[in-house]
Amino acid sequence: MISNDNFKIVVENTPLVSIDFIIENNDGKFLLGKRVNKPACGYWFTLGGRIFKNEPIFEAIKRLSKKEFNLEITQEMLQFHGIYEHFYDDSFVEDAISTHYVVLAYRFKMDSKVSLPIDEHSEYCYFSKAEILEHSNVHPYVKNYFKEN
Repeated sequence: MISNDNFKIVVENTPLVSIDFIIENNDGKFLLGKRVNKPACGYWFTLGGRIFKNEPIFEAIKRLSKKEFNLEITQEMLQFHGIYEHFYDDSFVEDAISTHYVVLAYRFKMDSKVSLPIDEHSEYCYFSKAEILEHSNVHPYVKNYFKEN
């Protein structure tokens, strides 16, 4: 694993590649968590995380799904939603360092009875598409996933 000092250099100088899960329950609502970490601290956001160096994408998906919502999902369960970029003025390593993510967004349906950890999100809620687009505390990058193209 990379040291915090070295990771700070990476965040300062390169984009990070991450995965966001657009999780829909059986009622057509989408799971968001209220972030406790920077960037986007305090906003409702999709679950996900970054891909590690030398980690194949679908291994990252398995790891992140287990970590984020205690379910190991497979490639067959996913529908690719698109590639997005997220730019932030701060980062989790330091406020003065900006963060650039290249995000691979995937959609899938999941039963709403799952175990959700509270280390990166203080609470969770299911929102309809309309609620996501109207809610002032849903991050604009999340809203982009639900806007018509």
